[in-house]
Amino acid sequence: MALRFSLGLAASVVLTGAAAANDMDGPLEFADVFSWEMAAGPQISPDGDQIVYVRRSNDIMTDRTRSALWVLDYDGSGHRPLASGSAGYSSPTWSPDSSQIVAVSSQEGETTLVKFWPSTGRQARLAELPFGAGNLSWSPDGQWIAFTMFTPAPGPQVDIGMPPKPPGAEWAAPSIVDETIQYEFDGVGEIPDGGSQIYILSAEGGAPRRLTNATDGNISGLSWHPNSQEILYSWGSREDDGFDFRKSDIWAVSTSGHNRQITDFPGSEGSPRLSPDGATLAFLGEEERYESNVDANLYVMDADGGQARQLLADLDRGISQIAWTGDNALWVRFDDQGKTVLARTTLNGGLDRVTEAIGGTTFGRPYTSGSFSASDTGRWAATLASAYDLADVGAGNRRGGRELTDLNADTLGLTELAEVERITWQSSADGREIEGWVAYPPGFDPQQQYPLILEIHGGPHTAYGPQFSGEVQLFAAAGYVVLYTNPRGSTSYGEDFANLIDKNYPGEDVDDLLSGVDAVIERGFIDEDRLFVTGGSGGGVLTAQLIGVTDRFAAAAVGKPVINWTSFTLAADIGPVIYPYWFGETPWDAPEEYWRRSPLSLIGNVETPSLVFVGAEDRRTPVFESEQYYNALQIRGIDSRLVRIPGTYHGIADSRPSRLLQKVGHILAWFEEYDPANVEDGE
Repeated sequence: MALRFSLGLAASVVLTGAAAANDMDGPLEFADVFSWEMAAGPQISPDGDQIVYVRRSNDIMTDRTRSALWVLDYDGSGHRPLASGSAGYSSPTWSPDSSQIVAVSSQEGETTLVKFWPSTGRQARLAELPFGAGNLSWSPDGQWIAFTMFTPAPGPQVDIGMPPKPPGAEWAAPSIVDETIQYEFDGVGEIPDGGSQIYILSAEGGAPRRLTNATDGNISGLSWHPNSQEILYSWGSREDDGFDFRKSDIWAVSTSGHNRQITDFPGSEGSPRLSPDGATLAFLGEEERYESNVDANLYVMDADGGQARQLLADLDRGISQIAWTGDNALWVRFDDQGKTVLARTTLNGGLDRVTEAIGGTTFGRPYTSGSFSASDTGRWAATLASAYDLADVGAGNRRGGRELTDLNADTLGLTELAEVERITWQSSADGREIEGWVAYPPGFDPQQQYPLILEIHGGPHTAYGPQFSGEVQLFAAAGYVVLYTNPRGSTSYGEDFANLIDKNYPGEDVDDLLSGVDAVIERGFIDEDRLFVTGGSGGGVLTAQLIGVTDRFAAAAVGKPVINWTSFTLAADIGPVIYPYWFGETPWDAPEEYWRRSPLSLIGNVETPSLVFVGAEDRRTPVFESEQYYNALQIRGIDSRLVRIPGTYHGIADSRPSRLLQKVGHILAWFEEYDPANVEDGE
């Protein structure tokens, strides 16, 4: 077993965040959540001199996360608000001459496009956008702003012979009619009839003009041609492809509305970006392979068409974001062993890593996250973070960078947080090395005995890392040692590692987790009678699987799980892509395989007291999955409790601050109730 510390930072990046403070006020408390702030979506101006970002802060009175716009100079000076108040702001985008910013403003159901002049503080409303906007992109000549907006369309019309409604009568709402398999989505609920279209708007304001007439599917990734006459975009999830979001192509639409297709490769092509000289198209592509995980690779091709070639073919990591700089270099973001890396490459290949400290844009769990932007001058801005602080604004160049802000200096900087240590161990399944992190309670004494919480990530093709986690920190503040890990199936370790669970999930990932628990126990400070386990989504699957194969945990909290793969595949919002990629067969063609991999099949073995929790509007792992498991536990006579959190979809912890606290509070209350130490003490 190998155990070693890791700072989780590139040597070329200096982090000065909240954890650097020396005067601590005490351990983390629930109310502290309402004081946290984070930076998101930092956009560096084309000339590289200024950065605008979304400053997200939790408001205890409204129980909402507010989003304001702030601006600062590249050297960190001139830090000032650009737009704040009760409105929420998103998607700030610089004009090509770096003098103006456009952003989306949302307030009380009204969405507008607003333009700002940072040098004077002046602002102007450009247009009302009745259905919101995304993918903002300013034309290189400064004349146009492109964006996507949902556009209603007629749905299925069925004449069922209803009589006319008398004037003033109050009847029930009409039926909701669907005729395709794509009728709901988590975070949205019922998908309204219509779809996203591309619009352009004069930079001086006026009426938006629609350019596309897509009858179905999803449009994303807008990017202007340097000649300001065409917009490149990705179009996928079409009905002809079975609404498969792994299939998309790159198209271009002119400002006069003429569409042309640019790529038609098997699989997915997205995030199109043309080089500054307009000669080379870069994009992210996924091969057409029916495996549960397929990483996105970086491709380039002549802008006029032809064969694409893969850059960074030796990099066995999925790439999440790309951007050109004025020197025809490409900047890329990818996850590597639980850390998020910003790196630079050229058309000749090679890779220079600049920082591996990007992250910090989730309040709840320690997932890899974050974003960057690059200027024409080769400077970059990014969200930089650590295990002890949420995202701050960082900036630099190809030689490195540093943090420019310290948004939580007065909150997390004065809190005694859990120390986080990186560990590795060998899995009992095959001796493979597995990575994880241990968070120690404040005031940790290795001579004492502590309860342990195993916290399991979702996905399953995602990754945890040395990132700040409100949930982990609150667990540790309550006196628990917390182990969170990246078992097989996790991303950021290469496609082979991720696909070790292909067509076999859950499987040997359970062995990876139990071996990690054993590795921490071997260190001598864990009370083996006080082991607890929890996880959400894919982590809920593995939590239910674990208590179906072992009774070593004193209690479990099963979060928003998949319990029955047949019912999930036929009802979840992503069901259409589950059977071809995760199983290779439909439930009716392979019912035994679907049942074999369903944690519900192990319910007869479960003896562990189990809390089951779920968002009451969840469409990703539908509520009835949790209800099936809870009812089965009740029928078996297992101590159990069902918690449904009203008004929330799948993402509980990051939806509203109080929901994060509800989730953590219910888990801790359940574990305390079934803690053998409390039972022995007669509590």
